[in-house]
Amino acid sequence: MSTYESNTGANVGNLQALTNSITSVASPFRAYLSDLHGKYQSLDEGAIADYIPELALAQPEWFGICVVTAAGQLFDVGNCDQLFTIQSISKAFIFGLALEDHGREYVNSKVSVEPTGEAFNSIVLDEATNRPYNPMVNAGAIATADLIKGNNGTERLKRVLSMFKRYTGRDHDINVPVFLSEKATGFRNRAMAYLMLNFGMVSDNIDETLDLYFQQCSIMVNARDLAMLAATLANGGINPVTQERAIQEQYVQDVVSVMLTCGMYDASGEWTYRVGMPAKSGVGGGITALVPGQLGIGTFSPLLDAKGNSLRGLKVCEDLSKDFGLHIFNVAKGDRDLEDWTAGRHQIDDW
Repeated sequence: MSTYESNTGANVGNLQALTNSITSVASPFRAYLSDLHGKYQSLDEGAIADYIPELALAQPEWFGICVVTAAGQLFDVGNCDQLFTIQSISKAFIFGLALEDHGREYVNSKVSVEPTGEAFNSIVLDEATNRPYNPMVNAGAIATADLIKGNNGTERLKRVLSMFKRYTGRDHDINVPVFLSEKATGFRNRAMAYLMLNFGMVSDNIDETLDLYFQQCSIMVNARDLAMLAATLANGGINPVTQERAIQEQYVQDVVSVMLTCGMYDASGEWTYRVGMPAKSGVGGGITALVPGQLGIGTFSPLLDAKGNSLRGLKVCEDLSKDFGLHIFNVAKGDRDLEDWTAGRHQIDDW
C-alpha cells in the first residue's frame, strides 16, 4: 500500500500509521478494487485528449483507482502515484471557493446552476439572464475564477493552491508547459470571457482571470488526490485524514448538488441515472466522485469517450455504485455491504 504523502508536519506520522492499519485490516476491499482494475485494464477504446498538445503525451495504459472513506481509510490500486493535470475537476472546487468569497446569492447572480446539453466549451449563455449555465462548463468556470479574491494574479493563485492543499493534505505544483499550452490555444475561452464581459458577468480583468483559469486547470494531481478531494466533501468539508477544514460546511451542499447535475459534461444525466454520485471529470483522465457521509473515489485513465469522460473511470464508478448500493437515490440494499468490506469483516473466500 502506498503512503499518502502529506506536508503537514505531525500528520505524516498519522498517515503512516493509517497506511499500516489499512494494509492489515482492509485487504478485502482493496482486493475488490484490484479485481476491478484487472477487469478494465484491457479496455482500450476511446482516445487521449489532444486539443491541448501537452495532454497528448499521456500513456493509454495508465490506470489508477483510489477510495478514501469518511473515516480516513485509504485503498488504492494501479497508477495512483502518476501525476496528471486536474483540468475541469478544478471547477467544482473553485466554485466552492467563490461561494466562500461572496456567498450563494451573489455567485448565483453571475453563474446559474442549470444543466445544459451543450458541449462544455460551447460559446453560449442563458438567453434570459445572460449568465453562463453552470460552474462546470468553461464559461461558468471562467466566471467563478473571476470571483476569486486577491490583490493580484499571484495572490489569487496562492489562495487557490492553498485551498487544494487543505483538501488533499499536500502541496501542488502547476504544470507550466500545460498552462502555456492552454494559454496559447485558448481562443474559445477568450471569446467566452469577452462575451460575458459584454453582459457584465465578469470584470474587465480578463487576462488575469484567464491566466488563473488556465493555471487552475494545470494543477498536478494523482488519483489519490482526487479521492481525498471527494472524501473531504463527503466528510462535510473536513479532510478525513488531516482533520483540516477545506470548505465551510454550509457550501458543501451547493458544490455537490451542481456536481451531481452538471459534473460529467453533457453525459451528466446518464451518469446520474446509472451511477448516482456527485462527480466531476476532466479531460486529463480523472474522475472524482463521492457518496455523502461515506467515501470519496478517485480514478485516473486518460482514454476518454466522445463526451470527454474517462472510459475506465466510468466503468469503475458504475460497478462500485451497483455492487455496494451507492447510488444517492438507492433504497435497496447492495449486493455487498460497504462497511463490512472496508472494515475487513468480509472474507475474500466468501466472494
